[in-house]
Amino acid sequence: MSPFGSKKNRSLSVRVSTFDSELEFKLEPRASGQDLFDLVCRTIGLRESWYFGLQYVDTRNNVSWLKMDKKVKDQRVELHANNNIYVFSFYAKFFPENVSEELIQEITQHLFFLQVKQSILSMDIYCRPEASVLLASYAVHVQYGPYDYETYKDGMLAGDELLPKGVTDQYQMTPEMWEERIKTWYMDHEPMTRDEVEMEYLKIAQDLDMYGVNYFPITNKNKTKLWLGVTAVGLNIYDERDKLTPKTTFQWNEIRHVSFDDKKFTIRLVDAKVSNFIFYSVDLHINKMILDLCKGNHDLYMRRRKPDTMEIQQMKAQAKDEKQRRQIERKKFIREKKLREKAEQDRYELEKSFEHLQNEMRMASDALRRSEETKELYFEKSRVNEEQMQLTECKANHFKTEMDRLRERQMKIEREKHDLEKKIRDADFFVHQLTVENDKREAETEKLKKELICAKMAEREATARLLHFLNSGRKSSTDSLLTASTVSNAVNTSSSLAAISTPSLTTSSSTNDMETAGGADLTTSASHYLVQGDNSSGISDDFEPKEFILTDNEMEQITNEMERNHLEYLRKSKKQVQNQLQTLRSEIAPHKIEENQSNLDILSEAQIKAGENKYSTLKKLKSGSTKARVAFFEEL
Repeated sequence: MSPFGSKKNRSLSVRVSTFDSELEFKLEPRASGQDLFDLVCRTIGLRESWYFGLQYVDTRNNVSWLKMDKKVKDQRVELHANNNIYVFSFYAKFFPENVSEELIQEITQHLFFLQVKQSILSMDIYCRPEASVLLASYAVHVQYGPYDYETYKDGMLAGDELLPKGVTDQYQMTPEMWEERIKTWYMDHEPMTRDEVEMEYLKIAQDLDMYGVNYFPITNKNKTKLWLGVTAVGLNIYDERDKLTPKTTFQWNEIRHVSFDDKKFTIRLVDAKVSNFIFYSVDLHINKMILDLCKGNHDLYMRRRKPDTMEIQQMKAQAKDEKQRRQIERKKFIREKKLREKAEQDRYELEKSFEHLQNEMRMASDALRRSEETKELYFEKSRVNEEQMQLTECKANHFKTEMDRLRERQMKIEREKHDLEKKIRDADFFVHQLTVENDKREAETEKLKKELICAKMAEREATARLLHFLNSGRKSSTDSLLTASTVSNAVNTSSSLAAISTPSLTTSSSTNDMETAGGADLTTSASHYLVQGDNSSGISDDFEPKEFILTDNEMEQITNEMERNHLEYLRKSKKQVQNQLQTLRSEIAPHKIEENQSNLDILSEAQIKAGENKYSTLKKLKSGSTKARVAFFEEL
């Protein structure tokens, strides 16, 4: 009879929570843990079930793993008080050594991705700030797909929990500053499918010191408090204050048998010459969990070093075929996407060209309209210019007529001037002649004056003689008559000299009057000419003058090419990632708040300065003999 029968009065209500879903089942009371576990695995399609288990909180409030060989109801599973239901969590119990080589199914990768991501965000796994930003960018890639500048909006990541609280508290940076740095990494990722991105996330996460380690508090024979770390490759011993760097380690191939007696845990080693490795736990319940984890991890460790079973070979072959098929489909999708992008780009360019042509047509139409307006404006200006030209011609004709008149007047003035100059020359010559003649006459007048004086003197003498004669009475009457005639001639000569002097003065006055009148005429003519010249203003100037069919060989070539490209990408990207992490560490260093650093942050920085990492430390610890490592543990 099946353990999953449907007798409602006897069935068990079970709720199983995974990181992305919740499942509810009804079980028969006799159903075992294996029955429930198989039911969950079938429901979610998981075949790599050996990594997982069902975790619960028992009636003593201890975290435990469901035992597969016992009934569910017999394992002290605490019932939920409200609805009387058993609650389990489906978690990864064991971790692979190398996720890229061991994880086969996509659902397995996805469950590991979700659990590791949650462990990092809850700080159960310590992650350095720069690595946290890188892993957050991959988480964003898983959630939103490849970066698309058209759909991505600033502030889109504000509601997502992407970074551990210990990281954000350690730096004085706003959420926008963190988002900008996550976005920078997100943009740099190559387009990948969800399972490829999750695998990249896990490959980075598996290099973290606390990845895949289950810690338990223990003491050695000196009662020194230590941490026991159960991992996929062995047992690590840590200092109480340092969960990052183990003090010593023992691989599973060095361990023969594991057992405990009460709180004492005894590990027998393969080397019979080496004493047993003994430590003490704080609780018997912890010993059971340690033993369970040791057995499971030891079995997986040994199984990895044996040839794969038929089931695993079949799963790997199916996964490989599925991966190749998906790679081919992805190749086709990428080609189609490129063609679609090219078509969209061509469409965009055509639309841009069409828009450009529309703009050019609009501009040409505007230019044509402006040309028509300019043409009309030019016609109007041409009409105005013609009117101005006609007006100018009228003015020119008027000016020409005026100029002719002025020219004739000028010629007349020139003739008058010439005549006047001739008259002036004639007057000057006449004045000169008059002056010469006047000089002559003045000389003659002077001579006559002298002669008059002489005549007067002669007259006086004659008068005196006459008087003498009369007085003497002795002259005769003939002499008296002669004397009277001489006096009469002298008087006439004086009158003629006075008449000659008067015409000279009159001539000089006439000459001066002619000169004055001529000067006035010339001045008036010149003034009139200048006024006419000022009125001859010039003519005004007011002108303004753009599907695929692939063969088997092509499929094989595509697959080989993709594998080569993937390996080359991994080789280059690892070094590039390290450089980018170092760059990011330097960028955010100035924002660090030293007092907010945790003990793990300080230990991690010391580890970086020493140039150590998870693998170099384990390699160094394994270099010593098993006996020396046991002795070292006992002396801690």
